[in-house]
Amino acid sequence: MFRLKIECASRCGKTSRSAHLPMFRSFWQAGFESASHINGRGVRVDMLAATQHVEYADEDYARLPGVGIRVAREGVRWPLVEQRGSYDYASVAPIMAAATAHDVQVIWTLCHYGWPDDLDLFSSAFVDRFARYAGAFARWVGDTSDDVPLYVPINEMSFLAFAAGQVGWFHPFAHERGDEVKAQLVRAAIAGIEAIWDVDPRARIIHVEPLINVVPPVDRPDLDDLARQRTESQFATWDWLAGYARPDLGGHPRYLDVVGVNFYHDNQWEAQTATRLDWRASPRDPRWMPLRQLLERMYRRYERPFFVSETSHFGEGRGAWLREVATEVALARSVGVPVEGICLYPILDRPDWHDPEHWHHSGLWDLLPDDAGRLQRVLVPEYAAALRDAQRTLEASADARTG
Repeated sequence: MFRLKIECASRCGKTSRSAHLPMFRSFWQAGFESASHINGRGVRVDMLAATQHVEYADEDYARLPGVGIRVAREGVRWPLVEQRGSYDYASVAPIMAAATAHDVQVIWTLCHYGWPDDLDLFSSAFVDRFARYAGAFARWVGDTSDDVPLYVPINEMSFLAFAAGQVGWFHPFAHERGDEVKAQLVRAAIAGIEAIWDVDPRARIIHVEPLINVVPPVDRPDLDDLARQRTESQFATWDWLAGYARPDLGGHPRYLDVVGVNFYHDNQWEAQTATRLDWRASPRDPRWMPLRQLLERMYRRYERPFFVSETSHFGEGRGAWLREVATEVALARSVGVPVEGICLYPILDRPDWHDPEHWHHSGLWDLLPDDAGRLQRVLVPEYAAALRDAQRTLEASADARTG
């Protein structure tokens, strides 16, 4: 019956799931960095190991309710889970146990840029194996938890296609094959969604992509069309999943269930020069588009449940950035854009993908090694104060809407 409701509603391009009780246990969310790709040095990244999150999952989760967070984004390390045709969940079980113990809802990302070493991204086997893996993981989750599961099949497909297929930053280091990679990832995501729904039709499917704005250089108005094309490209993955474009990939509106948008300080730049717009400039560059406008543009296009699935800054800018994001989200909600959450990503500080010795200082907790090598979680007071301010801003906006 549940699937029939989806099919019926999707004929008009929207899912019946848009009208529902809030899907998230809290508005504020924690994102644990979990990238597992092979970087430009040929080294497999393992952010969960680098931050010691699995070892200290129970302590990490115990801290979240105290800062008003009861939702976490987690990544499943596909290269670790799939072992020669079978599946080993030892690398995931401590996280599930911690989340259950502390009543924190988990959004599981099944592929965060990484896949098993023996798997060719460009082969049909990639689609088939991802579907089998997604179905198997959904079965394990169903056997472990009674919660309605939330899944991100493949994290940031558009960025992954660019990094791995267009400019050769990530394995398999391809060039000028970005659209080919993007199409392959969409095929895999669709197959994975079907495998998940075969196991548990209740599952909510989330697709997260960067929210961007590309502008022409001040002295190059002739690049305006190019800038618009680059900006429009951010919608390709969602459009293909929904079947609005590239119908050969098998997309359908039912696959575009929930939308997540990732927004950072460097998500707005100039076409051709790639110069980032400086959000901290005073006065601010008039080409910078306020987040509320980006959110409204995205929401009006799809009218799906959505949230800010990643945002943060680094160093001393963390607090100011979060306060601005909260203000912008409040303004968006005031004009009927129903943003359902904000995820602080990362919630723990993280090292650089390419230089493990460089830490970004972008988390609510910095990580400082003790004499035994354990990474101590040290709350950043200024960022914590900004989070409290941001929470009050959103609470006040909610009261204004209902008052």
